[in-house]
Amino acid sequence: MSETIPWWLAEASPKPLPRRPLDGPPDVEVIGGGVTGCACALALAEGGLRVRLYESRSIAGGASGRNGRFALGGGAMRYDVARETFGRKAAREYWLLTAEYLDRLELLAGDALTRPGSLRLAADEEELEQLRLEHAALREDGFEAEWRSAEALSPELRGGFLGGIFHPHDGSLQPARFVLELAGRAIEAGVEVCEGTRVESLAGLEAEQVVVATDGSGRGLHPGLDEVIWPARGQVLTTEPLPERLFEYPHYARNGFDYWQQVPDGRLVLGGFRDFSIMSELTDVEETTPVIQEALDAFLVELLGEMPGVAYRWAGIFGLTQDMLPLVGRIPGVDGAWVAAGYSGHGNVLGLMCGELVAGAILGRPHSILELFDPGRLIRAAPPVPASGA
Repeated sequence: MSETIPWWLAEASPKPLPRRPLDGPPDVEVIGGGVTGCACALALAEGGLRVRLYESRSIAGGASGRNGRFALGGGAMRYDVARETFGRKAAREYWLLTAEYLDRLELLAGDALTRPGSLRLAADEEELEQLRLEHAALREDGFEAEWRSAEALSPELRGGFLGGIFHPHDGSLQPARFVLELAGRAIEAGVEVCEGTRVESLAGLEAEQVVVATDGSGRGLHPGLDEVIWPARGQVLTTEPLPERLFEYPHYARNGFDYWQQVPDGRLVLGGFRDFSIMSELTDVEETTPVIQEALDAFLVELLGEMPGVAYRWAGIFGLTQDMLPLVGRIPGVDGAWVAAGYSGHGNVLGLMCGELVAGAILGRPHSILELFDPGRLIRAAPPVPASGA
């Protein structure tokens, strides 16, 4: 199969953005025109810096326009696991910050975001027990989370799922429309946006500060990043509008390997199943495959009782890290080089958050959470070299 246009970009119908050259040399150059790069560039420009942003395709052409539309609080791991791994204080600070950024996303995205909540489902007894542990930890630390028994699930779900956690503050985001609006704000703030411009090397840039904001798609820019951010492919489809509304909020199950939601016009958006061919999906090749698309089709039939018409099929590339935490901060061994990436499939909220976090650090206002996200925990430092290669 092959690369296709995602529904989000088709619906948004983006046009090339105006390029307004800077009135002097850039203070910071940002690589990546998704949510992270646009959020970072906007914050830096509002902080008084001259910023140039590079995007190899068009704004939102990568993962920010190719995901499953989820806007979730929390990190990529379960909350109880985060507490055990990073400590209760750090985990709680992380989850609280994502809750703040869900509110900030709502402020910035306008009608591109709705907040109906989300339902995380257990597909078997093992997952059910895992979710019980997570629910208990969330409640213990003061987070709103509602337990849903199997009997409380909708008829479409009772046959395949045993219960789950309802998160009342989560949302559904039209990601391409949001990122395009964010880019427009950045341009108004003075950012020079260079679409269709691929950066092959950090050494070819002129600014003293450089931000890598490419998540799983920036391989070749720095060997340390290539080693610790692993590209993974997510495949998605969108049906034709269904005749009735069956799902009022985003659903996800099997530890996030399956995810679906029904969008306002009645279409069902379904993604995941990369564990059906896990090694072949650890790739930065952005194309659909028969194995995963057939699994998606089969699940559609399980959910709906029949095969609906499918309007769009597409793939997107996101970045995984071994500890499921993003990398945000200075790249060890490269003077003036920064990174914000590695969201492990949770980029809509974390991408906005981390773009603004790295901008804050560059502007001299580092957040305490950056200690947890420090790239130095995974990247071995080489002898320092300037980002510009000078």
